[in-house]
Amino acid sequence: MKRVKLDKIDRKILKNLQDNGRVTNVELAKTAGISAPPCLRRVRALEEAGYILGYHAKVNPQVLGYGVTVFAQVKLVSQAETDLKKFEDLILSWPQVRACHMLAGETDFILKIVAHDWDDYQQFLTHHLTTAPNVTSVKSSLAIRAAKDDPGVPIEV
Repeated sequence: MKRVKLDKIDRKILKNLQDNGRVTNVELAKTAGISAPPCLRRVRALEEAGYILGYHAKVNPQVLGYGVTVFAQVKLVSQAETDLKKFEDLILSWPQVRACHMLAGETDFILKIVAHDWDDYQQFLTHHLTTAPNVTSVKSSLAIRAAKDDPGVPIEV
C-alpha cells in the first residue's frame, strides 16, 4: 500500500466522497478545483493507499423492517486474546450485529444490533448472544432515536 501525503485537494476529494459516494468524477473534480483525469488518478491513489476502504449506500432500516436498534454491552469471562478473537469471529456470523467495538474498562464489547421489533431482539439475545461461549453478562439499551449518525470521520479542508 503506497502512502499518499494528503494535500488540500485530497482532503476535498475525501470529504466529498464521504458525504456522497455516488458523486460523479466530473462533479468531484469540479468541487476539488481540478479536471476529471487527475481527480480520478487521485481517487485511485487514495484507494490504493487505504484512505478509502469502500463505497456504501446508507439504507433506511425502518423501510426494510428493522424498527429497533439496541446497544448491547457484553462482558466476557476471560479477556485472553484467544477468547476475545473467538467472540469477534462469532459476531461476524451474526448479520443483526452491525457494529462491534472492544472497549477498555468494565465492559469488554459494545454491539450495535438491529432487529425487526423488541421480540425479535429478545430471540437474538436469548438464543445467540447470552448463550455464546465466554459471555458472562449483557446489558441492553434500546435506542429511542438517532439525533446524529454520520459515517466516517471529520475531514478538514
